[in-house]
Parts: sequence; C-alpha cells; structure tokens
Amino acid sequence: MSNAPIVGFIGVGVMGQPMALHLLAKGHTLHVYDRSAEALAVLEAAGAQIASSARAVAEQASVVFTSLPNPAILEAVVFGPEGLAEGRAMKVLADLSTVGPELIRSLAERLAGQGVSVVDAPISGGAERARSATLAVMMSGAPEALRQVMDLAAAFGTELFNVGEQPGQAQLLKLLNNMLSSTALLITAEAFVAGVRGGLDPQLMIEVFNAGTGKNGSTMDKFPRHVLTGSFDFGHSMAGVCKDVGLAVDACQALGVPMWLGNSARQLWTAAAQGGARQDMTAVVKTIEGWAGAADTCP
Repeated sequence: MSNAPIVGFIGVGVMGQPMALHLLAKGHTLHVYDRSAEALAVLEAAGAQIASSARAVAEQASVVFTSLPNPAILEAVVFGPEGLAEGRAMKVLADLSTVGPELIRSLAERLAGQGVSVVDAPISGGAERARSATLAVMMSGAPEALRQVMDLAAAFGTELFNVGEQPGQAQLLKLLNNMLSSTALLITAEAFVAGVRGGLDPQLMIEVFNAGTGKNGSTMDKFPRHVLTGSFDFGHSMAGVCKDVGLAVDACQALGVPMWLGNSARQLWTAAAQGGARQDMTAVVKTIEGWAGAADTCP
C-alpha cells in the first residue's frame, strides 16, 4: 500500500483495539500509543509500531485516530505535554470518541492554525461490532480530509455516513443516537421487571415486543444477548452512559430544546451508576429490580 497514508492510533482499549487490528489486517502501517502496556503488546504482536507518546505518533503518521473515554482525556492527548499538537507529520486528526460538539469545534479551530484538519468521526455499534468490523461511523469535516478518513474507516465500519463539512455535526448525531439507545434500555428494563413481577415469561415478552410496535434496539439485541443470558457484557459502562447522556442533554439544551425526557433519563442513569459506575450498562435492569423489590428478570 505504497500510496496509503501512514496511520496513527491513540487509545486501544475495548473499542480502539479491534479497530486498530482491522487497520493492520488491511495492510496499513500503524503507529500506536496507549497508557496500557498490555493493550500495546497485543498491537505490537500484530505488527504495529509502538510509540512512546502521543507526540511520537504525530511525528510519524499523517492521519491519526483517537479513541478515548472522555473530553478531558482527549484534550490532554492533543494539547497536553508530549501531545499530538506537537507532532510535525500529522495533517488529519480523526476522533472516534464521544466527546460532544463543543470540544470538537474547539479542537478544529485551534489545530487549523497548524495546518491540521479535524474529522469528527464517532462510532456506533458496541464492542461486538467493533470486533466484527461492522461499526457505523458518522463523519463530518473538510471534504478532502473526510475522504481520507472514510477510506480508512472502511477497515472497521460497514455503514459510513457523511454528516457534513463542519466538525461537531457528527458528534451531535452520535449523541442523539446514544440518548435514544440508552433511554430505550431504561424503559425496556422497567417493562421487563414489571412483566416478570406480573408473572410473564421474559422470553415470550421478547417475542411479542419484537413482533409489535414496542420493538427497539434493547428488545432486539441487548436483552436477548446480554440480559436474559445473565452475561451483562454489552461492552459499555454505566459511567460511559452517564457521560454520553449528559453531553447529549447539554448539547440539545444549547440548541433551545427543553429535554424533559432527556433530563429524566440523565437523572435515572446517574442514580443507577451510584451502585457501580463500572458495571455494564445492561446491568441497569438489576438496579431497577432492586428499586422494585422484584425477583431476577433473568430466567
């Protein structure tokens, strides 16, 4: 792939690691940095070049992906000591995280003076789809930079969306998606806890909901695969949901939307996370069972 850009990747955790591995599998030269030596060892064994810092990645790679847990960490990785902004090779920064439109716009403005384009490229689909390279990727940014990122994102995504030319637009769309998804999980959990308490068979409830108008992502995927099996391993923590829903509500209110239901969902997730912020988001059903004094929903 002599004409392909040298690629960097910062943050190779639950989501970042499989995406980076898919880029390597497609033959891309990849420079990687993460604070976890264990995570880096997996990438090194697959052929990645391990960097000593974010800056070291940006000294080698013209297109750098970031997949990081929150806005503060992303800003530190870009502008902190030994950060990406100090690298001389980076021309495109593609952020795959969920950090909100305000920060992405700020990064784009600050990096433009250094000749770096920011592509806002949040992903959706969860850890399972990251492993199977079937993620949805929403992208916004300048056309040429977006084209480069879209070509690379095809290594780990099958549904690639051009949201617009302004960084931050894709973040807004991703936040709206996450708010819909996490709110659907809450109401689905409440429905199942009530149904089981009323003597209904949870497997039959799944069949009926998915045959009718109550069908949603939780009834189709999260409950049959991660709740009723008792595995609670969708791959996204309650803390992560609290962050996403908070960013979504803030972004929507900044647009003048009052967010009555969004704020209620935010409060419920915050309360549920008090029982363990690192729990998988699907474990929220256990919290609701506790509040209801109900028996286990899992058969």
